[in-house]
This record gives sequence, C-alpha cells and structure tokens, in this order.
Amino acid sequence: MTMTLDTKSGQVEEDLTVVPVRHYGRWIAALAAALALAGLVGSLATNANLRWDIIGDYLFAGLIFDGLVTTLWLTVAAMALGLTLGTVIAVMRLSSNPVLYGLSSLFVWAFRGTPLLVQIIFWGYAGALYKNVLIGIPFTDLTFFQADTNSLLTPAVAALLALGLNEAAYASEIVRAGIQSVDSGQAEAAHSLGMRPALTMRRIVLPQAMRVIIPPMGNETINMLKMTALVSVIAAHDLMSNIQEVYAQNYQVIPMLVVASLWYLALVSLLSIPQAWLERRYGRGTAQGAHTSPLRRMFFGFTRVTAPKTGKEEGR
Repeated sequence: MTMTLDTKSGQVEEDLTVVPVRHYGRWIAALAAALALAGLVGSLATNANLRWDIIGDYLFAGLIFDGLVTTLWLTVAAMALGLTLGTVIAVMRLSSNPVLYGLSSLFVWAFRGTPLLVQIIFWGYAGALYKNVLIGIPFTDLTFFQADTNSLLTPAVAALLALGLNEAAYASEIVRAGIQSVDSGQAEAAHSLGMRPALTMRRIVLPQAMRVIIPPMGNETINMLKMTALVSVIAAHDLMSNIQEVYAQNYQVIPMLVVASLWYLALVSLLSIPQAWLERRYGRGTAQGAHTSPLRRMFFGFTRVTAPKTGKEEGR
C-alpha cells in the first residue's frame, strides 16, 4: 500500500495494489488429473496385449474406409430425414386440429418410447411381417406399386429408415421448443399485416426459433454419428459392421475396437468444430454466448475478456 498527498484537496489518498486470489486447490487438482492421465496413457502405450501393430495395419485399410463412407452418408441422410420430418411433426403438434395433433403425438410416443436397437431390427426383418409392399387404395384391389419387401428394404435402407424416423421424434421436440420460445406477439403482428399462418411460420417464427434449435441439433448430429454403430446388427456395412467382420476372423477384438474408437473420435472432433461455431453465432448477445471456455483462454495466452468500452469511457 502506498500513500500520496492530493495537493488540491490536501487529503491523503491510498493506492491499493490488487493481488489476484491464489487458487492453489485448482492447481493441485489439475496436477493430479494430469498425472492420472499420463499414467493411463503410458499404461496403454506399453501394453503388449493391445497390439499396436494390428491397429496400425487396419487403421487406414480399405475395408475401414468403405465402412466410413457408409457411416457418413447414413449420418447425413438420417439427419436430413429426421430434421425435415421433425419440423413437419412439430408444426402438427402445435396445430389446433385435433387429428393432426393426435397423429403427431402418436408418432412421437411410438418412436421415442421404443429403443432404437429394436427399431433397427424391426426394419431389418420387416419382410417377416409383410412379404410385399403394396401402395394403392385401401379396401380395394387397385394397386399402384408392388415390390418384394426384402428386395426393397435392403440393410442400408432399413438402417436409414430406423435412424431417420427415430431422429424425427426427437427433432420434433427440439423444433417445437424453438417455436414456442418465440414470443406470440411476433406471429400476431405478422397476421395483422395479412400474412397467412404458413408464411408466418416460414418467414417470421422459424428464423427466430433457430437460435434455440441449432445448438441441440448439433448435439443430435454428433449422437447420430455414433448411433450408426447400432446398424451393425443388420449388417449394413458401416464402420462397426466391417470392424466386426475383421475381428470375427482374426479374433483381435480389442485392437479392432480401438481402430473403430479412433475413427469415431476423429469424426466427432471434426463435427464439434462447426457445432461450437454455430453455438457462438446463435448465442451472441447472451451471457452464454459471451462466455470464454478455459481451453480458449489457455490457448490464447490467458487473455482477459473485457466488455467493450462505452462512449464515456472512450472519451476519458
């Protein structure tokens, strides 16, 4: 502490030196966690039973890349189907029409209430329930389309239907929550200008609801990428299916599971980048959007994030 004399007022002023609080407990906990992680990594790296040579041989094998292609297109197609159908179901659940509300609620109840694994197996063996797929006028002999169920519902198509319809049930709840987060006055103002309900939903409500919809939908995309591993039960030739085919022959289960885990971790890490960018973009103007994570502070040299100066502060 230093003391200075103000010549104008004749009073003694004290200049205080502010010292940040030392959080020794945090550093001790961080050191203990780092040591535990180093011990785990060292144990895995020196474990001869892990067979790093086999992991290196299969990590970039052609069979693995074939499975990655199937996993990626299943993820993209299932999310596109789920988001499109989920938006329609969300609008139906918010409709005043009791039939539309009842059908959409029944869809969400059925697909969200049963395990995804059961749905995948059901679609994979749908031929045991219906031998042929018929499209026509009910209760008549008029048929527009007919095909064998097993030839139409291939393992890839069955996997897409199971993943997409299951995702639609969850996406509809996310979209519905986003729509309900928009103030009702927005729709009332649009209606007063003569806009129809469909146009109001498309031009006014949904763009504002994206702020609530986008972040959880990014999590759903990452979750979808990992859930594609479940389609291995119907041999859809995804990454996990091809991994299982390999360790069924060489009996190296753990090394092949490590190969699958490394690829899933790499893909999830890549998807996390646009997800974090979207969360920051749609979180602008909120306390959550202005938050800087500890990792970003560490990577940028522990820089302090300060609020922008006001006009009075800048003029001083």
